[in-house]
Amino acid sequence: MCNSRVGIRESTHLKFVKLNLVDFFPERPSVGNFFRKDRDPSMDTFLIHAITVFMGFFAIMNPIATIPVFVSLTSNDDEQTTATVALNSLILAFVIVVVFSLAGNLIFELFNITFSAFRITGGLLIFLIGFQMLQGHASKVHLPSEVDKQSSREAALSVAVSPLAIPILAGPGTIITAMNFSAGGAKHMAVTIVVFALLCAITYVCFIFGRKFVDFIGASALGAITRMMGLILAVIGTQMVIEGLDGAFKLSSLLPQ
Repeated sequence: MCNSRVGIRESTHLKFVKLNLVDFFPERPSVGNFFRKDRDPSMDTFLIHAITVFMGFFAIMNPIATIPVFVSLTSNDDEQTTATVALNSLILAFVIVVVFSLAGNLIFELFNITFSAFRITGGLLIFLIGFQMLQGHASKVHLPSEVDKQSSREAALSVAVSPLAIPILAGPGTIITAMNFSAGGAKHMAVTIVVFALLCAITYVCFIFGRKFVDFIGASALGAITRMMGLILAVIGTQMVIEGLDGAFKLSSLLPQ
């Protein structure tokens, strides 16, 4: 009899504790909640856009394929000078991208440029850069001229401005990509700037450890990476041309609904 009373008290106490826990935690967090069908679709769209921006910038800047260029330009510099050149070039490239991301609409209005025409032209340019890389040849945008190499020998830190910042890191393709991704509004603009800042940090690490990286992967692996980045660039350029033609001629309205 005593044992039954104790059992009743314990069960009542457990129910009370369980009730309190349910009140405090009405829905336990789980990994499955992240993949629910009733999740906000805008979050999925935001994440997809951020990944697309990162892949676009990564392909057009191509920090891995730019490592040999950086190593060759700073081969005679000490570690402190090399780090300074890398930091200055990336800061300047970031400033350029931010300016064009923020002032893209103003530039369109100033020169009376339509966004569709900009997408078509930019898509063709990015496609050509990707096509050159896909053939196993470095794009001319990513290669310094002999004049730039000679000037870099005379003043090591000037390499940070040209050819590293312009046109290797923030060349026409990067600027076009930034303006294209920033044209969707304030949120897209913020995502573009934050993602490019993240990519600049990754590129800085690649530059600092560039010499060890080139020795580690070898020339053949570097060529394969360059071709893969070229394929991604060509696809991005083609997509930009398709969207530009659709915006200019309203091709989507001709398709059956």
